Amino acid sequence: MLGKIHSFQSMGTVDGPGVRFVVFMQGCPLRCAYCHNPDTWEFDTKETIYAEAEEVFAKIKRCRPYFGKEGGVTVSGGEVLLQSEFVTELFKLCKEENISTCLDTSGCILNEKVLKLLDLTDTVLLDIKMTDTESYKKYVGTTLEQVMSFLQVLENKNINTWIRQVIVPEFNDSQENISKLWELVKDFKCVKKIELLPFRKLCSDKYKALNIEFPFGKYAECSPERIEEMKAVLEGYTDRQI
Repeated sequence: MLGKIHSFQSMGTVDGPGVRFVVFMQGCPLRCAYCHNPDTWEFDTKETIYAEAEEVFAKIKRCRPYFGKEGGVTVSGGEVLLQSEFVTELFKLCKEENISTCLDTSGCILNEKVLKLLDLTDTVLLDIKMTDTESYKKYVGTTLEQVMSFLQVLENKNINTWIRQVIVPEFNDSQENISKLWELVKDFKCVKKIELLPFRKLCSDKYKALNIEFPFGKYAECSPERIEEMKAVLEGYTDRQI
């Protein structure tokens, strides 16, 4: 089976535990207002890489000496769950070689194929992009309920989960938003970490090249100092190490 791939990163350090080989899949059903990779939306572009799982795994194996005890492979997007069968093939190969597996996903798809993929997944980086359904519909294109259903499956399967949210100044950098985020995830024992990620605008040139409006272009980038302030707010709510 051919996978449709956007790009590879051989030494990723921000995409799950340790040093990881990252596969960015092509294609996404969502249109997040702050998306930094609009070039991954369409399934087929002239830049799309078509590869068999064995070909991708061969690239991964060459980087294995750098993984250490915690590293491995992360498959991201686009939206990885659109190509769950291909990623399942890839993860089977990884498991045969005891290479840890990680998915970076929005959790917007849940079906039997996805469930089979999750059975081969060690860690999930789950984006909770907004903290209410109306914002999800307006700025993302799915529902909060869909994402929470996905999180419940991760809980049931006892899959280590890192929650991620992009922090945008004057949009969601508030105590109220952080409080809502904590309330959404606090009862899930599978959640091992919450990452607050700074909004960046390095993607602006991509939008211009694609002749697409950048919906959140009006917002300023998020400073490291503001992220630390929001982390402090989050730590005030947590009743366990996370």
